[in-house]
Amino acid sequence: MGVLRTLLLMGSQNQWLRERAPRYRFVRRTVERFIPGETLEAALEAGRALQEQGIGTVFTYLGENITDAREAEAVAAHYVEVLARIRAWERPAEISVKLTQLGLDLDPELCYANVRRLLEAAAPHQMVWLDMEASPYVDITLEIYRRARAVSSNVGVCLQAYLYRTERDLLSLLPLRPAIRLVKGAYREPPDRAYPRKRDVDANFFALARRLLSEEVRRNGVRAAIATHDRALIRRIAEFAAAAGIPRSETEFQMLYGIQREEQRHLAREGYRMLVLISYGSFWFPWFMRRLAERPANLLFLLRHLVFG
Repeated sequence: MGVLRTLLLMGSQNQWLRERAPRYRFVRRTVERFIPGETLEAALEAGRALQEQGIGTVFTYLGENITDAREAEAVAAHYVEVLARIRAWERPAEISVKLTQLGLDLDPELCYANVRRLLEAAAPHQMVWLDMEASPYVDITLEIYRRARAVSSNVGVCLQAYLYRTERDLLSLLPLRPAIRLVKGAYREPPDRAYPRKRDVDANFFALARRLLSEEVRRNGVRAAIATHDRALIRRIAEFAAAAGIPRSETEFQMLYGIQREEQRHLAREGYRMLVLISYGSFWFPWFMRRLAERPANLLFLLRHLVFG
């Protein structure tokens, strides 16, 4: 599985594949289960259906590494529209943004200005999540998060359990009373920066989740969003939360649209705070390849989908 994961991550960065693969109907057909469409309207329709099932939503407009300031500003304007469209939804409806899509590669100050624009447009109950990208972006992402957190309480950041440094990063953020979305990680990283073995990533994920759900951390007002599709990890974390006396309504899980759908509905029915991240837009190929690499079992699912329909 390690070799397969490496090949998938290499594919996500391949310009030739990025330009040509989406042209093929079978590729587009396989991705349909995981992305409801390329338009905002398609994403909103999927979100409304989830809301009816008691599931909250996080919207992300696919794209990264923008090299034009006007395009970055247009992305910010798009997210402002999204925030307006979902403002009155009954259940949690939030956005998640990549900083390189808001101009980080061009100018960190431009990027921060676009983040501030989103925070000013967001209602008090709307969280603006800052995605975490590959490891070279961690420091600047956390710096922008700290600046944004100083002016707004409704901004969260993603931390990746496969990086060795994440425990230190988490401890440094706790005094800010942050909102943290904990994920495993989905980028190609060298072994001196990230755990190369799944079992080590899983162990670190569980240790970080326990820290986020500890009494001290919760007492300080930290929001912890546990983002995994690993049912074994979900069970362990749910058991830990129950033993710690945390109500299910205060134990939050997040998953991606189209993955573990029945588990999503089950957690919502059981009273857990369940949110689903809905991705949309035309720049879906790199995102899709990273999702396959994150959990190679998804590739087996897609192959069965292709063969049997």
